[in-house]
Amino acid sequence: MVTIADVAKHAGVSSSTVSYVLNGSHQISETTRGRVLRSVAELGFHPNAGARTLAGRRSRIIALVMPLRTDMYVPVMMEIAISVTTEARRHGYDVLLVTDEEGPEGVRRVAASGLADGVILMDVELGDPRIPALRARGTQTVLIGLPDDPHQLSCVDHDFTAAGALCADHLADLGHRDVGFIGYGSGVYERHAGYAERTLAGFRERAEQRRVRFLHRPCEGTYESTAWTLTRILADRPGTTGFVVQNEAAIGPLLGLLKAAGRSVPEDASVVALCPEQLAEQHTPALTTVSGPGQELGRVAVGQMIRRLTAARRGEPPTDERVLLKPTLTVRRSSSTQPSPPKEPS
Repeated sequence: MVTIADVAKHAGVSSSTVSYVLNGSHQISETTRGRVLRSVAELGFHPNAGARTLAGRRSRIIALVMPLRTDMYVPVMMEIAISVTTEARRHGYDVLLVTDEEGPEGVRRVAASGLADGVILMDVELGDPRIPALRARGTQTVLIGLPDDPHQLSCVDHDFTAAGALCADHLADLGHRDVGFIGYGSGVYERHAGYAERTLAGFRERAEQRRVRFLHRPCEGTYESTAWTLTRILADRPGTTGFVVQNEAAIGPLLGLLKAAGRSVPEDASVVALCPEQLAEQHTPALTTVSGPGQELGRVAVGQMIRRLTAARRGEPPTDERVLLKPTLTVRRSSSTQPSPPKEPS
């Protein structure tokens, strides 16, 4: 199927110029207009019927692209989605939920349908392949996540680099010098999910600065995989006294396994979790956490989208915004000072 991007490339203009010519929404020179229309005819481009109907007015719909993966913590994703929906309604917009099983082709299809004024992407990868598809169509796009290349986009995310550093600082301040970092499953790192890689990078840099040795081990989050991960950490570093967990599913198994191994939390082992506050209070002992406001992500993303759409209606270039929400360390009962090593007999 021929797209606006194909027409733009053939005519040597931008995708937005092609849209302006087809919609008659901007003053375009006759020379440029003629070039675009010739490309339309030569390529056999047929503007989407929904887009023609919506030309000159808004659909009042925002598409929210939310993946449903087995390796993600669904309650957090739903909290963000509900926040997006609630904030969008406050501005008079409805939300079209897209589960993103098709990747770039899926977002390309949504953008081409003309049903949504803009697209909000969740679960952003560092080199996310969906982004070029949206850029090519000139779609107003906001990311809940931070890619390597955020130009022509607005982004909001937790500052995961700072979150990782907070974890390292907290355990270093308590005197821990050997730490195990239990992360998400290997698939999360293989697809370069920004939240996982940035947290690990922030932790690694600060741990090196604070002279904390650490082992990072991916973990699928099942009881069996958590047991295997803990066994590997303790086999490689028997003196490990601190644990950072960035995998909500692994928290419960880890606490149970440490207890079964005779390591009391926090007397013998401190645990710091990157997880929502409500989850931290469900465990015994209550978890020391580094977290951020999930609902705020949705509110900021919608605000960014509204500003982009408003600028586009005025014929102004949208301002690319980048917002990183500051993480918070909440100290509870799962972390304490490293126990002193036993004295050598005299």
